[in-house]
Amino acid sequence: MTIDTTANNSALSATTSSDNPKGTLGKDDFMKLLLVQLQYQDPTEPTDTETILTQTSQLASLESADNTNAALEKLTASLGSSQQFSTIAAIGKTADLGSDAIAHDKGTETTFEVYFPNAVEQGTVSITDADGNTVQTLDVGTNPSGVYQFTWDGTDTSGNQAESAIYHVNAQYVDANGDTQQTRLGAYPIESVRFDNGNTLVKVGSNYVPLDNIKEVY
Repeated sequence: MTIDTTANNSALSATTSSDNPKGTLGKDDFMKLLLVQLQYQDPTEPTDTETILTQTSQLASLESADNTNAALEKLTASLGSSQQFSTIAAIGKTADLGSDAIAHDKGTETTFEVYFPNAVEQGTVSITDADGNTVQTLDVGTNPSGVYQFTWDGTDTSGNQAESAIYHVNAQYVDANGDTQQTRLGAYPIESVRFDNGNTLVKVGSNYVPLDNIKEVY
């Protein structure tokens, strides 16, 4: 089989430059090439039927693969949306961020939030260093259950400025029934869910955090 190479290359160039600027061949491009091949075949030695059937079969396989890929892309998008909206069911449950740590800079105040699942009759929030030593305690007061914000002035129990470091925040309190309870920074009720540019954000405390930041929901 003899093909006019100049004409074939010209058709391919037109396909990849104008119709397909990215230079990726699809089923329509292969169909155009097949038609050009038939158009410029040698009349004295035309392409045999078996070759044409083979090429059209390959074209059909390519189209089938394209349709499968398109269907999979739609399925992936659909599953992604379903997974996002299923997060709504977590509203009202507790999200654990997996850490009770805060970063403190010497000479500054540090603000953080702690969730108390039960009403508080009395209690304290303990700020400890990496070795478990108590650096400072804050009074909780008598309050109903909820998320409360605390501000640590950065001093230790001796009134000295605490060094810049990572500290841990835990609380111990007595509830309305007189039972001793414990809680810590990093565990909050999920109040709402927000979808932003394909990202799922959940409101814990006064902040929205990415769903990926949550280690456990219970």
